[in-house]
Amino acid sequence: MFTVQSLLDDYQKRTTLEGAEKLIFTGIGDRDVYNITAPFENEGEWIIAGRVEARDTEHSEVVFFVEKNNVWTPKEDLRTYQLQDPFLCFIHGQLVFGGVEIFPHPENHNALSWRTVFYKGDNLSKMERFTTGPDGMKDIRLIELTNGTIGVFTRPQGEKGGRGKIGFTAIDNLDELQSETIANASLIQEHFVEDEWGGANEVHLLANGEIGILGHIARFDHEGSRHYYPITCHYDPTLNRITNMEIIATRDDFPEGPAKRTDLQDVLFSGGLIRKENGQAVLYVGVSDAEAHRVTLTDPFAKYEKDSMIN
Repeated sequence: MFTVQSLLDDYQKRTTLEGAEKLIFTGIGDRDVYNITAPFENEGEWIIAGRVEARDTEHSEVVFFVEKNNVWTPKEDLRTYQLQDPFLCFIHGQLVFGGVEIFPHPENHNALSWRTVFYKGDNLSKMERFTTGPDGMKDIRLIELTNGTIGVFTRPQGEKGGRGKIGFTAIDNLDELQSETIANASLIQEHFVEDEWGGANEVHLLANGEIGILGHIARFDHEGSRHYYPITCHYDPTLNRITNMEIIATRDDFPEGPAKRTDLQDVLFSGGLIRKENGQAVLYVGVSDAEAHRVTLTDPFAKYEKDSMIN
């Protein structure tokens, strides 16, 4: 099983990242932008989706930004969504976009609950809501596999998943992406210890047809502060097993900045990874629930492809 401490010990033996930078956003007043996606192409433009939120609330909207002169500005002709933590992928030729929708807790009137909602369409101007995940579940991610089926990564909590573990199932088409199917996905063989948690944030189909996961692992400290770290790992669906998990960045690798709350200072939330042809990759992260940064690092998935070729 993987623990934060063992992964941190391994990470600290490697070279510290350099050259991280904060992304600059405008046109959103005094609100923060964090938990962004990596840039993706939509009708010839490169877009970032970001969680836009005032510092003193959890009520946020997802805004789509375009970049000009190193500043990201809302794309005015695209609608916004009352969601948190956007994500996207392409499935069977369609763009699939989603995020976390909050709503009043059905039993505790002083609390909120959440669910993941999904939209699909030919482009961002033509999106329609088509399904919803189980109440209380975040970090549901999709990937189109080489045989045309759709891999579905889940993250149940509670009796099945504790504080949050990763599950997996496969479906044939998006019509099968239903709440019950997601809830019934099998947990991947043991990966996080009981007092820690994590999930998949973005799933990559590798050149050899295998699966690489960009995700996060997290824990509380003795004072109740949260510590989140970006991770990558290799997933083998035939064995339902995760291997080669590693932390790929820490908060100290990025410029200092504000936090939404004091207990969120040491939080990096994986947004996306752009793989480059030169063996490097650019990691996009939400930082301290208040900012969005990026950094260039060695492509963490390249070794999975290389190892497969050697074997």
